[in-house]
Amino acid sequence: MSYLTDIEIAQRCEKRKITEIAEIAGIDGRYLEQYGNYKAKVDLSLLRDLEDRPDGKLILVTAITPTPAGEGKTTTSVGLTDGLRKLGKNAVVALREPSLGPVFGIKGGAAGGGYAQVVPMEDINLHFTGDFHAIGAANNLLAAMLDNHIQQGNALGIDPKAITWKRAVDMNDRQLRHIVDGLGGRMQGVPREDGFEITVASEIMAVLCLASGITDLKARLARIIVGYTYDGRPVTAHDLKAEGAMAALLKDALKPNLVQTLEGTPAFIHGGPFANIAHGCNSILATRLALKLSDYTVTEAGFAADLGAEKFLDIKCRAAGLRPSAIVIVATVRALKYHGGVPKAELNAENLEALEKGLPNLLQHVSNIKDIYGVPCVVAVNAFPTDTEAELALVEQKCRELGVNVALSEVWAKGGEGGKVLAAEVVRLCEQPCDFRFAYELDASIEEKLDTICRRVYHADGVTLEPNAKKQLRQLTELGFDKLPICMAKTQYSFSDDPALLGAPRGFTVTVRNLKVCAGAGFLVALTGDIMTMPGLPKVPAAEKIDVDENGVITGLF
Repeated sequence: MSYLTDIEIAQRCEKRKITEIAEIAGIDGRYLEQYGNYKAKVDLSLLRDLEDRPDGKLILVTAITPTPAGEGKTTTSVGLTDGLRKLGKNAVVALREPSLGPVFGIKGGAAGGGYAQVVPMEDINLHFTGDFHAIGAANNLLAAMLDNHIQQGNALGIDPKAITWKRAVDMNDRQLRHIVDGLGGRMQGVPREDGFEITVASEIMAVLCLASGITDLKARLARIIVGYTYDGRPVTAHDLKAEGAMAALLKDALKPNLVQTLEGTPAFIHGGPFANIAHGCNSILATRLALKLSDYTVTEAGFAADLGAEKFLDIKCRAAGLRPSAIVIVATVRALKYHGGVPKAELNAENLEALEKGLPNLLQHVSNIKDIYGVPCVVAVNAFPTDTEAELALVEQKCRELGVNVALSEVWAKGGEGGKVLAAEVVRLCEQPCDFRFAYELDASIEEKLDTICRRVYHADGVTLEPNAKKQLRQLTELGFDKLPICMAKTQYSFSDDPALLGAPRGFTVTVRNLKVCAGAGFLVALTGDIMTMPGLPKVPAAEKIDVDENGVITGLF
């Protein structure tokens, strides 16, 4: 049997005009800034005008530890929201924007899949409303002003060897990771080592996604630390008088983007920080707007619950005063068998022994959500045709032993109709008691917070700080940054900092190599393992298969 590709399904969808979607969402036309017929930005004055309206329920979609077999968080998020609307509920989905790097690299698009997608799929995956370009421009304006300050006499006494701010581009380009610039003579700048990050790793992306409005945006931009002086004092964007111009570049990017699902459900797609280097969630503004406009807001956090969900709960919810009502943990039988040691090529065959060996990964994520954060949760098994009744029964049995229900999600094949069972369980959970709490308290020391995350969330034996990280810890504490939350930068492929340790490993410690402050975003980043802030393209990039014909029809996106 041949199936339509995601892009073919999306292109055959009869989209509604964005003005109609806005009407469904309860957005008056005067707040709408249209980008063609099928996408628009929503003016932030709407959020102020809805200030007195109560918030709806907040549902987070997260997942087990990623594998090459795939999990399907975005697909589940979209299908769940469509399923809620099929149950007669007023539901909206709020998601991150895709980055061009993964789209052209190995991951492909990030607009859902099958019959649970957001559209226009091609626009969302390629440029969209220009938010990421604005973020890259603001990032590089700050870099240009920094180097110009040094070139023009360096009144602040910035040490060129202590510059921490990098340039940014929204593309996987390993050639730019480490560069030397300013070459060519005295008038061409000051020669120094430099580098690029992918735009989604820029602190400005995190700032935009955590800002509560334009005033807060400017204040956060002003606090960004770009480097240090010869005597060790931090230099900020405010010291360079850069925050006003940066905010001017970002004023439209700050407004949430409105699109729709294949079934005409309103969807906010806004912001997209990486989840293993930054906090991995869509913008606070989009989430707040969705909560004011709906009774149920479905959102997702990047990678697994130990990364995306932990940061959503400990960073985003703390910063915005959000309280989740329920959490969905997405798993597939195939991925669980992979965690149990089955090679990717053999995942279609029934293997209860391997499934049982892989299940501890799911069960540890479930236990963390219930026992650490106190939030009711459900396991959504993203259905594959190769799943057997015995395998599905085993997953259900093990989850029930933890007091958690399992719902089969068939949204990829059936859209909202395939999400109704999951939606009904989510509605039930949203009425259950929720004793939401954070994994750690902010007044703990930096090392205590690191140790708490590693022991409680990862189930490690503790944390080890390399000498450089210890030195940075002392400096950050002396500068007064020790009360900020922690953003762990680690591999997404394991609870540990070793991507080869699958399942639910024990008997390991997490090694922190570097600590840095993102003062604008308002968190400390702890770098473990070999985390790249500028990915590279694979041997066969997805870009090789993307094309456009004379009618402007794009092919090859997935």
